[in-house]
Amino acid sequence: MGERAKEWLLAAGAGAAVGALSAAAVTRLLSRSKRREGYVRDLLESNGVTSGTGNARPTVGRRGAVGSSDLLSDEVVSEQLTRNIQFFGLDSQKKVTESYVVVIGLGGVGSHAASMLLRSGVGKLLLVDFDQVSLSSLNRHAVATRDDVGTPKAFCLKKHFSMIYPECQIEARVQLYEASSEDEILSGKPDFVLDCIDNIDTKVALLAACVRRGLRVLSAMGAGARADPTRIRIADLRESSNDPLSRAVRYRLKKDHGIEGGIPVVFSLEKPKAKLLPFQASKEEETPSDYQIVPGFRVRIIPVLGTIPAIFGQVMASYVVTQLAKLDFQTEPIVNLDLDHYRILHQRLLEHEEITYGTAEQVLVDAEEVMYIVKELWRGRSARDQSLKDTGRKMWRSVNELMLVRWDKTKPAGVSNLVLLKFSEADAHESTTLDQIKEEEPEFHSMVSRVLKRAEMEFAL
Repeated sequence: MGERAKEWLLAAGAGAAVGALSAAAVTRLLSRSKRREGYVRDLLESNGVTSGTGNARPTVGRRGAVGSSDLLSDEVVSEQLTRNIQFFGLDSQKKVTESYVVVIGLGGVGSHAASMLLRSGVGKLLLVDFDQVSLSSLNRHAVATRDDVGTPKAFCLKKHFSMIYPECQIEARVQLYEASSEDEILSGKPDFVLDCIDNIDTKVALLAACVRRGLRVLSAMGAGARADPTRIRIADLRESSNDPLSRAVRYRLKKDHGIEGGIPVVFSLEKPKAKLLPFQASKEEETPSDYQIVPGFRVRIIPVLGTIPAIFGQVMASYVVTQLAKLDFQTEPIVNLDLDHYRILHQRLLEHEEITYGTAEQVLVDAEEVMYIVKELWRGRSARDQSLKDTGRKMWRSVNELMLVRWDKTKPAGVSNLVLLKFSEADAHESTTLDQIKEEEPEFHSMVSRVLKRAEMEFAL
């Protein structure tokens, strides 16, 4: 047989093999597609919608419950959460789907937080709110429609959530959080509690209970009367500023419960753009108490741009989901220094190098990198003062007492070898060795090494 004929036969054989593989792949895809179509058809029928009509009004129906530990083995669930699985990895996403989260307060902030927790695959949710959906809440609520007006917010969310992710175990309670309901709401060992309450008394009681029980909690501060999304932050309660609600909660927690911080909060650095509006009755004989769903809750009219509470809720959900998945990241510290301060610290470093080493040629950072070191690595305070006990607005003292020095004196002054210290601490550091620090202060040595390793990784050094 000629060489040309052999080539044709080989090509034909390869083509047949590829064709067989392609056919098998297409068959698998079609089979998979049919299974999904069958699931969707069953789901629509269970919700009162037939495939031939698009106008039937659905009622909430649930697919067969799947155990939380087996959720990702379900083909539809794993496909629905495929982007999360790709982001976190399968094992980390399993931690999310096996988690139990309590969300208290289901308005503009809480509804969006709960919605994204659900869409991120949290396996069990407890939704708590005593209030009802109103027409005025539709500018900021995550899922409510006009048909839901007058419906308890908890039931509203459960209805819509059951059509998005029916495998999630959702419990909805039309209930006010208070001391008498603490055990009922916070039992069951939740992995996280989201405080989205806007009443100070209730908020303080909930946060104190979570601290007392050792529960992880994330609290939303004031989202109303603000417009700038770039000023929203996550930080310890002691670090929040320009927020009247934060100020009141801080005061009450310290005064009534001896709690001075240690609670992460979502807040805005922006000063409120508007004030509470006075109550205006629609009839002459009406009073604010006529509009109270729960006695003791004052009727307020807070001007709200709906996008801001929605972003608060999204921020909360992102923080909680990454915590559940154990994805480590550092929130941006609230450091009130401007560029001039960083230039001063940079100049101080150059002068110290000249005095100590006779030259500044081994300073490998500029003012912008000094900003990263001071703000991101050392959070605006001495490496020996990294505990949270001194956080808050008082901690941002003048740079007059701070300076950057090399951690390892045998290496250049680069981003992964600079520590921020007070003058007296810097003098003591220069007179000792790393081996001495490691032997006498192993925890401090380990902490600094870990922080500098982070800089090395982030700068790919």
